[in-house]
Amino acid sequence: MGHRLRTFAPFAPFAFFVVINVFATSARAQAPANTPPYTPPKLANGQPDIQGIWQVLDTAAWDLLDHGASLGVPAGRGVVPGNEIPYKPEALAKKRENAEKRATLDPESRCFLSGVPRITFMPFPFQIVQQADKVNILYEYNHTIRQIYMNGNPHPEGHIDWWMGDSRGRWDGNTLVIDSVDFGEETWFDRAGDYHSDELHVVERYTPISPYHLRYDVTIEDPKVFTRPWNISAILYRRIDPNVELLEYECYAYQLENEFTKK
Repeated sequence: MGHRLRTFAPFAPFAFFVVINVFATSARAQAPANTPPYTPPKLANGQPDIQGIWQVLDTAAWDLLDHGASLGVPAGRGVVPGNEIPYKPEALAKKRENAEKRATLDPESRCFLSGVPRITFMPFPFQIVQQADKVNILYEYNHTIRQIYMNGNPHPEGHIDWWMGDSRGRWDGNTLVIDSVDFGEETWFDRAGDYHSDELHVVERYTPISPYHLRYDVTIEDPKVFTRPWNISAILYRRIDPNVELLEYECYAYQLENEFTKK
């Protein structure tokens, strides 16, 4: 238990996320049901402008499903419609083993790149920067950068194991659609042990619904692990605090290992 606390304490600002999770839930509940669709501003090249610094205010980093509070883990509502991830029986057994041994098995505890869509749910901001031929997403966590190639560029042939996959994008009206494949099998979806194989296929949809909110919808497919495709849906919040910027976040696995060996 001492190792678990030492490993995950830096990643669990408990009180902060309990407060903002309650605020975010209340704000969504009060939104008028008949609000007309939001039309975002356009860039000079005609693309919808979704540039800015964004961050989730939910607790999906700890668990994509509904979960109660425990030491260092805030309670939270899930981001999976239906609150079920359709594991195959043998895959569910591995998920449970991951959860039991997450203090040492979770790739985050070894400072690996988070993968997609987990990187979006990390409790750190990220910045979207648009160019004519690609959309760049810069993450505060571990200096991660994604380059989403646009204009119909296809995925490379064959399978390539990449931590963040290979991402290709297109615009569907005002929605940015990102199709990602070529993942390795090393990353997880959350700290609860939810995982995937190297056949993971992720489709993300970023839809502006106000000047300050993006709806983030994700479809997950992986025939090795799941019985059917399943979805994630969350809200991303624009950071508008004065002088907001991405700061430095460093993660050194050897430091965590050294701390563990001292116990």
